[in-house]
Amino acid sequence: MRKVLIGLFIAVATFAAAFLLSPWPSVLVIRAIFDSGAAEASAKLEKHLPRSIQTETRQYDPKDADAFMDIHRPKRVLTGAPTVVWVHGGGFVSGRRSDLANYTKILAGQGFIVVNIDYTIAPGEKYPMPVRQVNRALGYLSQNAQALGVDRDHIVLAGDSAGAQIAAQTAAVIADPDYARTVGIVPSISYQQIAGVLLFCGVYDITKMGEGGGLIGWFVKSTSWAYSGKRDWRDAQGFESINFGPSITSNYPPAFVSAGNADPLGPQSVSFADSLEAKGVAVDRLFFKAEYEPPLGHEYQFDLDTAAGKAALSRSVVWLRSLPRRQLSLPVRLDQADHE
Repeated sequence: MRKVLIGLFIAVATFAAAFLLSPWPSVLVIRAIFDSGAAEASAKLEKHLPRSIQTETRQYDPKDADAFMDIHRPKRVLTGAPTVVWVHGGGFVSGRRSDLANYTKILAGQGFIVVNIDYTIAPGEKYPMPVRQVNRALGYLSQNAQALGVDRDHIVLAGDSAGAQIAAQTAAVIADPDYARTVGIVPSISYQQIAGVLLFCGVYDITKMGEGGGLIGWFVKSTSWAYSGKRDWRDAQGFESINFGPSITSNYPPAFVSAGNADPLGPQSVSFADSLEAKGVAVDRLFFKAEYEPPLGHEYQFDLDTAAGKAALSRSVVWLRSLPRRQLSLPVRLDQADHE
């Protein structure tokens, strides 16, 4: 019996040590949970899929095994409609473009070309690699716009959850040369080519999260460790630049910002919308009163069987259709995206 107890103690101690020495054990748990939820959400969308959506897959960086994109085209593209480039979520440590295939096809069915992109999740790569990859994807679209049939001068960066953060930060890199230098990324396109950002349920200032305990505290600490590369992620060199809020200028594109009333990240979306408006950026908000029923959790917009999910799609489509082109007063960059 004593040997059994000693063996059990060693096993428990080894298991606990694994969580303390590497982010991988926690990341694998998070991935399993997120992958299950993504599969369920995707399956529920199948009945809403439109007909006649053509999909073309391209590799936007031949040197990067993760750098693939799906380009969804409806049978008829709305005249003057922007090209929507969607960045999937997953807490920086999970997710893939296939998770969003059904939703991005549904959005394409509203008359838009929608580009659904992959990037490398942590800890496989660390910050700011996903931002670099999205930047390269935009450069690829711009350089190959004629062959791909996309409008390179009328692009909307879109994303959900961590993807919303990556999309919003990429827009900040493109809009502000000083911030781009801080992050160490050479923008692949001009800021005038970004007509807007469409953002659902995002996290926009990680530095304000992870102080408490419980599941949320564990999640923030685990994902930030994986994404920054350092357990004490607040001290990770360069990671502080993930908070791009102070770098937002009037060049930042118009934004559509939404989150559910029961989303733990909801206050971040409200605060981000407020900060954009304070900088003179046009913002279309879709938030819900605290008493709204049923409570709307994280990624509420993907459930098109609910009134809120339908409203989110409808409102975002109206917003997308209303976006004018930004004045191209400067030459458009056609440089190859950075490979630093």
